[in-house]
Amino acid sequence: MICILHGYLLEGSGSNLWTRSIIQSLCRQGETVHLFCQENHPELYDFIATVYYYDLDGSTKTTLQREVPYSGKCIMHKPAIGDTLPVYVWDKYEEFTDVQPMIQLSDNKIKNYLDNNIQALRKIVKEHHISVLHANHAVLMSVVAQRISDELSIPYAIMPHGSAIEYAVKKDKRIFDLALAAFDRAKLIFVIGKEIRQRVNKIFPGIKNLDAKMLDLNLGVDTSLFKPLTRDKKRQSIDLLCEALINVPRGKKPEMSAQLKKDIFPKIGKSELLKIMKENSKYNGKQTDYDIETRLKSVDWGNDKIMLFVGRLIGSKGIHLIISALPFIFQKHPQAKLIIVGHGPLREPLEVLLWALENGERELVENIVQWGTQLEGSDNNSFKEIEFYFEKLANESKLNEYFSAAKNNIRENRVIFTGYLTHKELQYLFPACDTAIFPSIVAEAGPLVFLESMASGCFPIGTYFAGMAASIDSISGAVPNTDLELMKISVNEKQTISDIVNKVQGALDVDENLKSVLHQVAYENYDWQNISTKLAQYLNPHYSSYF
Repeated sequence: MICILHGYLLEGSGSNLWTRSIIQSLCRQGETVHLFCQENHPELYDFIATVYYYDLDGSTKTTLQREVPYSGKCIMHKPAIGDTLPVYVWDKYEEFTDVQPMIQLSDNKIKNYLDNNIQALRKIVKEHHISVLHANHAVLMSVVAQRISDELSIPYAIMPHGSAIEYAVKKDKRIFDLALAAFDRAKLIFVIGKEIRQRVNKIFPGIKNLDAKMLDLNLGVDTSLFKPLTRDKKRQSIDLLCEALINVPRGKKPEMSAQLKKDIFPKIGKSELLKIMKENSKYNGKQTDYDIETRLKSVDWGNDKIMLFVGRLIGSKGIHLIISALPFIFQKHPQAKLIIVGHGPLREPLEVLLWALENGERELVENIVQWGTQLEGSDNNSFKEIEFYFEKLANESKLNEYFSAAKNNIRENRVIFTGYLTHKELQYLFPACDTAIFPSIVAEAGPLVFLESMASGCFPIGTYFAGMAASIDSISGAVPNTDLELMKISVNEKQTISDIVNKVQGALDVDENLKSVLHQVAYENYDWQNISTKLAQYLNPHYSSYF
């Protein structure tokens, strides 16, 4: 009996998406799988049949019991862990008053978090006859698995994702030591391709036979959910998206953006800008914008060229690089529009940057570039890729042309923010778009949105390194080399934005027949059904050679 340990929710992307997709796929195949997580709304997931809640005093209560429409089922276990939720990158979480990057937590808070999870998992393993544990992330669920394994002699596997490695293990000796012990004791380590394998080997060179117990397991995509559309069906798909949004809670109101633009002025200083942005960002970012239906319906889906970004609105995802590339893209493609899906602390700075570009306020644009990540409450780093781009344009005597193109082509109706969307809505949006851009600055183990774009026939473009490079390479041979090259954004920070401009301009003109080819590659290499089958086989102690 498998128990998957996931310290967070099921909504959203990344490891949350991996968890719910794997579990749903296992349930479809008739498996009973246990899930250990913090999901607040299990009733929203039709594969969850039963939910047990474990209080800090050791008591247990059943909070959900129902039939599910699958031959298998998921039994979810939610442990009480107190007010503190350790994360890799700060975000708001329902029900937790103390959300902190784990590298900022005291030793005592880390210990309490581990102890509370261990107390509940010990009871689960004994009462539900769990035979193997699978821990998501390098920390801290891996540590919980290791402690239970040491105590109860139950084997466990770990699946590291990039965020825990980059934002926790590499940055804190305490977290590194916890991860080292967990990886050393693990029977099996699933890695999302060659890049993560190399990263784990580099981080833990002292672990004996480490490479031998690492096993490749692709990320996946539900190819029955994400499917290509012909251009004449796109408007119908958007209508379905709008129907799916009925009764969905809303976050940002249009008057908030209007007030932000009213309050800013060309000579505004950094401290005053930060204050104004804070005043105009008092909304739930994990909800959809109020006016999204109106804005989406304003698009000419039959004729406009639609670019898409899906992800957290933070500097490491590179969304500001796309904004910086827009003047020349919009100039070449007058019918092009950009849709930005997601939430994060860079939302308001991006709106200010767009306002400055549209209104020809060059000094403010340059100030925003200099202030950089301070505007999202992060370290004091400039947006250096934009600095390099402006320097390149100046050397080519094209910087004035750039700002002129910005003033003439950047318009509010050409850049559409949606706020937060789930797969329920994204299944309709991805296929309606022409190209999706993922210019990540930080290496990612396996960006799932890239695969969803591919399966939808939406031409994907991404930074050519880490997991993104592996996804792009998987398309090699299926499409012409010229088109394959259009998918690759250089990791060289002096070339990144130029690449976005050139590659997107080319991608908006690719052959529509590529849609079906991209979907077929996604189906053959990344469909969740195939991946979950492998996972179940590898984790079966009776048949797997790893146990």
